[in-house]
Amino acid sequence: MGFGDFFWYLLWIFYFTVYIMMVFLIIMDLFRDHKLNGWWKAVWIIFLIFAPFLTALVYVIARGRGMAERNAAARGGGVPEADDYKPSASSTPAQDIAQAKELLDAGTISQGEYDALKSKALGNQYFGA
Repeated sequence: MGFGDFFWYLLWIFYFTVYIMMVFLIIMDLFRDHKLNGWWKAVWIIFLIFAPFLTALVYVIARGRGMAERNAAARGGGVPEADDYKPSASSTPAQDIAQAKELLDAGTISQGEYDALKSKALGNQYFGA
């Protein structure tokens, strides 16, 4: 087996892998689409079996935009709590230090965490290792 044969072998493996991934993506998209009738889903799958490359190409061209929308909806578009987070402005450094002291006295935070909060409240924040 020469280098040319090895190269073509790798190329065919690559194309086959890409094709299998496309088939799985198309089948996943078919089952995500709640608007598409079950019979149409069956027709798409039958065509994927008998004319795989042409069907995959037609599917991506005809339903690509909806495919992207369903994929984004399935991912959820991010963490909704992170979108709603708005940091509250600190009223005064003294009040922040008092809150941190209450947390330290209650045992919620350690002495090191208290020192870090106090330093941050006073504006002496540093970036340690």
